[in-house]
Amino acid sequence: MAGFLTLAISQLVGVIVPLIIKAGIDGLSRSAPVRTLLFYAGLMLGVALVKAVFQFWMRWILIGISRDIEYDLRNDLFAHLEKLSQRYYNETRTGDLMSKLTNDLSAVRNLVGPGIMYSASTIVVGVATIALMVHLDWQLTLLALIPLPVVSVLVKIFGQKIHDRFERIQALYSELTERVRENLSGVRVVRAFCQEEPEMALFDGMNCEMVRRNKGLIWISSFLWPVLALMFSIAFMLILVFGGRHVLAGRITVGTLAAFNVYLMYLIWPMIALGWVTNLVQRGLASLGRLWQIFAAQPDIDDRAAAPDVITSIRGEIEFRNLTFAYNGRPVLKNISLHIPAGRTVAIVGETGAGKSTLVGLIPRLWDAPEGSLLIDGVPVRRIPLAQLRHSIGFVPQETFLFSESILENVKFGAPEATLSEAERATAIANILPEILSFPKGFETMVGERGLTLSGGQKQRTAIARALIRDPRILILDDALSSVDTGTEEKILQELSGVAAGRTTLLISHRVSTVQNADEIVVLRDGEIVERGTHGELLANEGYYAELYRRQLIEEELEMEA
Repeated sequence: MAGFLTLAISQLVGVIVPLIIKAGIDGLSRSAPVRTLLFYAGLMLGVALVKAVFQFWMRWILIGISRDIEYDLRNDLFAHLEKLSQRYYNETRTGDLMSKLTNDLSAVRNLVGPGIMYSASTIVVGVATIALMVHLDWQLTLLALIPLPVVSVLVKIFGQKIHDRFERIQALYSELTERVRENLSGVRVVRAFCQEEPEMALFDGMNCEMVRRNKGLIWISSFLWPVLALMFSIAFMLILVFGGRHVLAGRITVGTLAAFNVYLMYLIWPMIALGWVTNLVQRGLASLGRLWQIFAAQPDIDDRAAAPDVITSIRGEIEFRNLTFAYNGRPVLKNISLHIPAGRTVAIVGETGAGKSTLVGLIPRLWDAPEGSLLIDGVPVRRIPLAQLRHSIGFVPQETFLFSESILENVKFGAPEATLSEAERATAIANILPEILSFPKGFETMVGERGLTLSGGQKQRTAIARALIRDPRILILDDALSSVDTGTEEKILQELSGVAAGRTTLLISHRVSTVQNADEIVVLRDGEIVERGTHGELLANEGYYAELYRRQLIEEELEMEA
């Protein structure tokens, strides 16, 4: 409200200036004394100072508000993105999201700040100016406004063209951003396959198309402004011809004609601003529509069915009841019934695509199991608040992800209040503490983007430490030892056996050596449980597990001979 008040005052004070000019010129015609002319000059200076002060506050308040709105909108967007389910990110490109959070957000800010400010300014100045022009001479006012209908039609036509072209530019910008992101993330693959030249050629083509589309938008915008200027030149011509005749006929004074011309100049900026604001508004509306697509996306997984007091603390008992789960319409798990008592260590083995990762991903609700088919401590998992559920789970996924922070920050990611000694204990269990301490900066060593400065085994062990430092009631290791050698694996498993007491541990691995000491081993094949039991029991069954065990023994012998 304060911003629009300062806007109204600054613009209404400004429209007084032509009346002062009129009085001054008419005073000269009547040979007014010098002190009268000095009074008018001082009055003009005073009006200019008042206008400047209120114009400063107008910009400070309204542009400041647009920055505050941008700040809130960016926070709301980020918070909403954090809530969206995995499916959304599987279907949406990262480059598209980055484009919306940068370019589109800036366009919306310009819509809210300069767009609204200049729109309101145009309305205030336009209405006040036309009213005063009618007061001075209504006939000349009608002549001056003849070009306005043409201006309105042009703004309408060109505004729509600007909107459409800007939408296409933003869509291409999203593709360009995604292409750059993929190349930077996969730069080692690009170099390994000698694809630098083809990738540069593809980027050059997209970049050229980006320039072509932007030049098309520039052409539209550039054409609009001169046409608006031409319309006002016609208005000035009409005022000069017919206004001069009115002066000669004695119907108006020279001062009135001068004031009338100044008022016409006052209308030039609102009309030109109208073209510029139209550009801003159409860009902003196009970007707002793209941002609204994010807000329109709703998370598949939320707390709608949760009850805050349904469970006080999670012990770690897990039960799958006749669970059948399909992903993208394809059945992945079929009729899974499995009860895991709290504190037990259960291993899940099976060939690639058997559904192992999907099964354990249902526990922290990365995907939602059918109603009533998954229970934690006897409570349907959907009844447990997400924050409470996930805080009780330490999860190490197949694809290890580290942030571009220090090793300590990565280890403490899920437990920011953890101390250095706790981080040392977690990394010791994960068998990476000696390597961390050997780095020049120890725990303060910065890892590269996605942890590229660490080896695959070091990344996996850091991720294990990150899960352990939370002291979770349920620990899920989804093939988390695949990148470490068998000796390191054995040390980690020995340390884990000490901390596994009292917590439920789920191990997924292709290696029999990883799972052979588990309390129970579950064998999945084509989404179904085909075997279950201890290591010894499964070997005695002479089934898939026994075949896998013998095959790995042969592979180890061949490696030793080599």
